[in-house]
Amino acid sequence: MQNFIDAYSWVNIRFLLDGLWVTVEVSVISIIASFIIGSILGVLRYVKIKYLSAVVGFIVDIVRNLPLILIIFFTYFGLPHLGFKPGILFAAMLAMTIFESAMLAEIVRSGILAVDYGQMEGARANGMTYVQALWHIVFPQAIKKTIPTIVSQFISLIKDTSLATIIVLPELLNHAQIIYGQNSAFIIPMFLMVAFMYFVICYALSVLSRILDKKLA
Repeated sequence: MQNFIDAYSWVNIRFLLDGLWVTVEVSVISIIASFIIGSILGVLRYVKIKYLSAVVGFIVDIVRNLPLILIIFFTYFGLPHLGFKPGILFAAMLAMTIFESAMLAEIVRSGILAVDYGQMEGARANGMTYVQALWHIVFPQAIKKTIPTIVSQFISLIKDTSLATIIVLPELLNHAQIIYGQNSAFIIPMFLMVAFMYFVICYALSVLSRILDKKLA
């Protein structure tokens, strides 16, 4: 019990919260960027633009079948050999965005395909151009249909930020490792606290997903 009391001192908790802030920062920026990029890529795959859609699909399939940790290694250790040396924080966000954009591209494309084609035909019959119908009629419905899947993907991204500890990103798990590295008796308390913090964030997103799903149903 004393180990738990000592492990959860205010100094340690504050240090963990600093790491949690980095986790949240990387996650939020990556989520916003990947949603925008993934949506664009998903639409490009759907509209079947000659050559472009095939190239986008090929790249998306490659990224989706690579382990995230490999992409993290490439952005931090590989890019410097190509003349670009990102910082740890930027390298982590870039890797997360690349990986997540590919995942979301396929989710968005599947969502668009799930919308009844009669919606597009009806919009065109009412004078809308193809692009207008896609943007104002089909795409919003596709996003509504895929909200639970998209949120689940975002939850996975938040948990996957822990992989960036391999490049010493000062996120939650990295800070926990530093704490129990100074006192091995703190290993269990730190793991429990890290698990609790991840649970709170991810569960809150799950609840938000269910609320949005009900409201937009």
